[in-house]
Amino acid sequence: MTIEYDQLGPNGANFVPLTPLSFLQRTADIYPQRESLIYNQRRYTWAQTRNRCNRIASSLVARGIGKNDTVSLFAFNTPEMFESHFSVPMAGAVLNTINTRLDAATVSYIIDHGEAKLFICDRQLWPVLQEALQSCELRPEIVIIDDVDATEKPALPTDIEFSFYEDLIDRGDDSFQWSAPEDEWQALTLNYTSGTTGHPKGVVYHHRGSYLMTMGTVISWALPSHPRYLYTVPMFHCNGWGHAWTMTALAATVVCIRAFAPKLFFDLLEEHGITHFGGAPIVLNMLALAPAEDQRRFDQRVYAMTAGAPPPAKVLESMEQFNFEVMHVYGLTETYGHILHSAPQEDWYQQSIERQAELKARQGVRFAMTEAVDVVDPKTGNPVPWDAETMGEIVIRGNTVMKGYLKDPEATTAAFEGGWFMSGDIAVIFPDGYIQVKDRAKDVIISGGENISSVEVEGVLYRHPQVGEAAVVALADEKWGEVPCAFIELKAGTEADEQELIDFCADNMARFKRPKKVVFGELPKTATGKIQKNVLRERAKEL
Repeated sequence: MTIEYDQLGPNGANFVPLTPLSFLQRTADIYPQRESLIYNQRRYTWAQTRNRCNRIASSLVARGIGKNDTVSLFAFNTPEMFESHFSVPMAGAVLNTINTRLDAATVSYIIDHGEAKLFICDRQLWPVLQEALQSCELRPEIVIIDDVDATEKPALPTDIEFSFYEDLIDRGDDSFQWSAPEDEWQALTLNYTSGTTGHPKGVVYHHRGSYLMTMGTVISWALPSHPRYLYTVPMFHCNGWGHAWTMTALAATVVCIRAFAPKLFFDLLEEHGITHFGGAPIVLNMLALAPAEDQRRFDQRVYAMTAGAPPPAKVLESMEQFNFEVMHVYGLTETYGHILHSAPQEDWYQQSIERQAELKARQGVRFAMTEAVDVVDPKTGNPVPWDAETMGEIVIRGNTVMKGYLKDPEATTAAFEGGWFMSGDIAVIFPDGYIQVKDRAKDVIISGGENISSVEVEGVLYRHPQVGEAAVVALADEKWGEVPCAFIELKAGTEADEQELIDFCADNMARFKRPKKVVFGELPKTATGKIQKNVLRERAKEL
């Protein structure tokens, strides 16, 4: 006779929908007087942060904001941005954080596509929103963040009704009781992809995924209780890698930085005893290239998480001069951020600093909350051998994969194939099981039938002492079809010529992979610090 285990079903006592909002309740209950947020002269405790979020949520509800209503946020890394990661979903709404460097036309598209009911905008960004509203079909309610520390304060609208962010707090209800979502699959946030071609896609996260992302980050980054975290990752990007929720779960002290600058970064690390921070490889490179008088070396170990374009080993190596321990991670907007990390093995530390940097530059192995990641042959769907050479596409499965693309069933179906999320990233697997991204599928250079990884060529170029930043794209060639073309931004005050860099590559890698053309100048970047290879590909067509 079979034991009827299945008759023991879920009930209110043994099943509660997962939501990252619960972290704020626990932390404020247990550590009410611990410092939560620091931003210039403003300081809050966790009790104060919860109270502010409750009052904001109550004000939103009073204004008719509820389940599945979109609240857009166009702001910098200030306390208002942090609070909105709790207050907006506490009202049952969906938080849509918008890239602060987007043009008005794209902001207009996002407002209409996401059906924003209320739009919270930093005063400095009002001119962009003002222009965007001129072409919008929708007219969301406007709330202005008037930050006294903003360097730019454009005139506020006289022809549009608006209120201030602090009004939401002043008119809020201290006794407001927010309700957890009835379904953990309920939408939590809406994030738009970078949209390098065509309109950006709206990526939908749910409460369950963000809760599990928090747990996975705590485990895989080996985070302690009460870290002191400098929020350099833009909170509009994958919800700041979910670290608003992660740091809340750990009762951390979060230091906000409105605009990144190396000197300010080093000053804040020193002033506040920062233990952890995150940033794209471009941020690390900016620190390495900062004037010597602005740099600091810290006695205590500072732990950094970096994600974005694959970081050259040379950049990771350079972080040792500041006593930074860097963990490289990999992810996409569609996966709530990081799902792979270069988890260090004990024997790595017996290697040279240069070799350690090479090992850490790999994207690595799956995070604790990631169910499965593989690299497969795009044609057959079969896993590639673990030989560090055979390239395939990264595929992902787990609870931190998006619900799908908003209002785009075709793109959603294409992204989910055979029970996997298709990343579009090309990688290899090493014999130890660690994955290394070689390129985006569209960035692989096919030269004379041979696949050349632009990332590999860039990694060699970064080892040249005069190279500050490098990006490699395909250049059309009559004989080979495509050849590598390098765009180089030299370090300040240095010189190098084209042939010198071509020869350097030829001496440090297979000669057929060396760039055939080198172009010097400033490299175009996105708001998250990624080099815009789509722009460089267009430039290469004109060479």
